[in-house]
Amino acid sequence: MNHLPLIIKREYLTKVRNKAFIVMTFLSPLIMIALFSVVAYLSQVNNNKQKNISVLDQSGKIESIFLDKEFVKYNILKDVTLENAKIIVEEQEDYGLLYISNFTTKTGDVEASENINVEVQFYSTETPSLSIISALEHKIEKRLKEINLESKGVNINTLRTSEVNVTINQENFTGEKTSKADSVVKLIFGGAAGYLLFMFIIIYGNMIMRSVIEEKTSRIIEVIISSVKPIQLMLGKIVGTTLAGITQFGIWLILGSILMVIASIIFDIDFSQINTPQQELVSQAMQNPDANADAQLFINAFFNMPLVNLIIAFLFFFISGYLLYSSLYAAIGAAVDNETDTQQFMLPIIMPLILSVYVGGFTVIEDPHGTVATIFSFIPFTSPVVMLMRIPFGVPIWQQILSLLILIGTFMFTIWLASKIYRVGILMYGKKPTYKELLKWIKY
Repeated sequence: MNHLPLIIKREYLTKVRNKAFIVMTFLSPLIMIALFSVVAYLSQVNNNKQKNISVLDQSGKIESIFLDKEFVKYNILKDVTLENAKIIVEEQEDYGLLYISNFTTKTGDVEASENINVEVQFYSTETPSLSIISALEHKIEKRLKEINLESKGVNINTLRTSEVNVTINQENFTGEKTSKADSVVKLIFGGAAGYLLFMFIIIYGNMIMRSVIEEKTSRIIEVIISSVKPIQLMLGKIVGTTLAGITQFGIWLILGSILMVIASIIFDIDFSQINTPQQELVSQAMQNPDANADAQLFINAFFNMPLVNLIIAFLFFFISGYLLYSSLYAAIGAAVDNETDTQQFMLPIIMPLILSVYVGGFTVIEDPHGTVATIFSFIPFTSPVVMLMRIPFGVPIWQQILSLLILIGTFMFTIWLASKIYRVGILMYGKKPTYKELLKWIKY
């Protein structure tokens, strides 16, 4: 393995000095931040646009709930017909007209409950915002519910003061306390870790495969292979390309963060506007007195997680899982002459990855310690993703170590297997290999 460091260095420097690599490393964050800036700016302009809504409440019982917001103003119309109200709104070029018909409570026999029969209509020139309609529906439903209860003799203030919030405290038999917020935070952390690994394998695994194909087609590999063992060359290519990918990913994070701060300062862009398409509903939720307490619960839940265990496990499973799949990508690159021929071999690689995401997304959420989730967290081709999703929920250390050992053992076997394909395929030209031929290469 004396040549391995040299191969890694050569592969790394070849990648980072490549003009296309340099351009994409610095251009990708610029493009992404530019797109985010445009979307945030347009969202900001859209959300900051003044919306004047006229309200015609023929019942006179609901209009009091329509209070002006920062960018939504309500104009209460009095003593006009619906047709005249439409004309007024069109002339004023208001955002729309909210019409609420007069209503009475209907009472059937003694056993029947009272129901409100009301017609609510929104008239506008253009299709109204979904967030505006949802917010109006929420307001009207709440007020009609109060009116309906009052008509039945229920004191609303008494009802409000009698409301009780129940939070079920969770604790295992060893005394460790958890909550719903803990489960949500763990799910987010595990899902993000699994998805990051999935994307890293797809992006940089393909980079390794293309690198092998390029060297094979340029015939430079014939010179290199005369003095280097195939397994050394393949390992060097995998590690070198991985280091180049990590370098690129790190530059993206740093440069992207800097550009985002610069864009927000210079162009006065609020990137949070991207995440709040239902701004009015969000502001209403934040007015809830329990909102700050819930936010604090999520913060506490994050710091209550075994962060040291999560970070260490993430690094080991991330690296081992990536190396496992990278060896397969390198073997495919050595077996074919161009990227078009890789399609027949990609499905067996992609399927376990997709399966692991689905298993992690559906079974870990429902039962992180169930039979299905546990089994797939030990299968080496799915364990990197599934185990990363399970660990935040408290997986015993022995299971983590056993799963990691199986994964590393599988990687070592796979790299040996892939090197046999690599050894023969790297010098094969002009022939599309089949699975049968790959088996022959392994036996050589």
